[in-house]
Amino acid sequence: MNIGWLTLLLLLPFAGALATMLVPRAKALLAKQVALGFSLVTLVLTAVIAVGYQRNGAEDYAETHTWIEPFGAHFALGLDGVGVVLVVLTALLTPIVIVASWNDAENGRWSEKSFFAWILGLEALSLGVFAATDVFLFYVLFEATLIPMYFLIGGFGGAQRSYAAVKFLLYSLLGGLLMLASVIGLYVLSSQAGDPSYLLTDLMKLDISQNTERWLFLGFFFAFAVKAPMVPFHTWLPDAAAEATPGTSVLLVGILDKIGTFGMIRFCLNLFPNASEWATPVVLVLALISVLYGALVAIGQTDIKRLIAYTSISHFGFIVMGIFALTSQGLTGSTLYMFNHGLSTAALFLVAGYLISRRGSARIADYGGVEKVAPVLAGTFLFAGLSSLALPGLSPFISEFMVLAGTFSRHKVLAVIAVLGIVLAALYILIMYQRLMTGPVRDGIEKLKDLNVREVAAIAPLVVLIIGLGIFPKPVVDIIKPAVESTMQHVGVTDKAPEIPVTEGQK
Repeated sequence: MNIGWLTLLLLLPFAGALATMLVPRAKALLAKQVALGFSLVTLVLTAVIAVGYQRNGAEDYAETHTWIEPFGAHFALGLDGVGVVLVVLTALLTPIVIVASWNDAENGRWSEKSFFAWILGLEALSLGVFAATDVFLFYVLFEATLIPMYFLIGGFGGAQRSYAAVKFLLYSLLGGLLMLASVIGLYVLSSQAGDPSYLLTDLMKLDISQNTERWLFLGFFFAFAVKAPMVPFHTWLPDAAAEATPGTSVLLVGILDKIGTFGMIRFCLNLFPNASEWATPVVLVLALISVLYGALVAIGQTDIKRLIAYTSISHFGFIVMGIFALTSQGLTGSTLYMFNHGLSTAALFLVAGYLISRRGSARIADYGGVEKVAPVLAGTFLFAGLSSLALPGLSPFISEFMVLAGTFSRHKVLAVIAVLGIVLAALYILIMYQRLMTGPVRDGIEKLKDLNVREVAAIAPLVVLIIGLGIFPKPVVDIIKPAVESTMQHVGVTDKAPEIPVTEGQK
């Protein structure tokens, strides 16, 4: 079998995970260095693939190999614009998390090297999910990503890590079970139409009856709604994010949860376009509830990491809203939102983790006056918070604007109500900053150390990208747009996403 670019991309972090585990237990520093080295090589290869991507809306770097012939399953990989963006996000966040988590696994149940090996294993599986063009392969990788995340939470998290890990696993397995039923249904339909096949291109040509399409859609959508997560399937996320290490929370919210919204685009819209349109009213209401509920509950949180987790529930509501607005502008904004949310939430979780590791507490009430003793930490936290609330000039702003504009063109009342989510975002971010960073210096804060060189190095790429894409998002939008327009044409919507206004100062 000839190894293509995408297969090589998947094999690199797998090889890194194996090499990391082969390092002697006593040489923890070497294991970290090996893991970081493989993640950086993976990032370089990802950059080469992204630069060479053909922006025509079709699958690029496509490779198809027979896998399980009686089932019609193939080891098939390919990238469209949506997949490219999420593959880049995955490859980018992994080395950042490794650097930021350099000392976070010292008190885990298992050796430090296993922590970094699981991170690389999760990276490899996530890259495969975003590149899979065979539904059966996607399902296998979708379920396989649960394994490294379960061990990352359960082996290296906080006091309630076992509970959080099991809850995460059970919710995800329930969603995966329902998706499996739909996957089997697609096999039956493709067998009846001729030779069985799980290739996405073959399944998109199936003539599916209305009722059957709706049932199959529900199986996939439920699994993706749990993964995303959407209200009311969200309750596992605050527990998991609160108990996981900050780096694990970044991988969970920044990468793994994106599989849910990615799946809605690639599989729900492409395989079940009529059912997607049929479900739109209910999905949009659930998305709006997620936007407002996540923001309101975030305001009342007393734990820093749980607060950030609830903000992500609100952000995912915006992403799902843009997808099911069924406009090319909304879908372009949602895809861009997935990338930008990964950057801003990673920055927020990592800086929060730095703060918590110094104080030994995640309770907001235990802080106050941090900006007086650790100004760089406080300033970075404020920047990450402003990015999360989509301040104009920072990258999340343009994606949130596009989602709301795309939604407004078809669902005006819904979009107007969703704007409240922006107001609430300002409240939960600024109130959190005020309680943590301003006011008199509380007991236990006076000796708090500021960020060191390693911590600044981990955050710096995120800051640069958040500012850079806030000023000039066009390169990423140009990658996304052809794939979005192709999806919209398949769904039956042919409007093209308008160009983003570019001021003279942005040129």
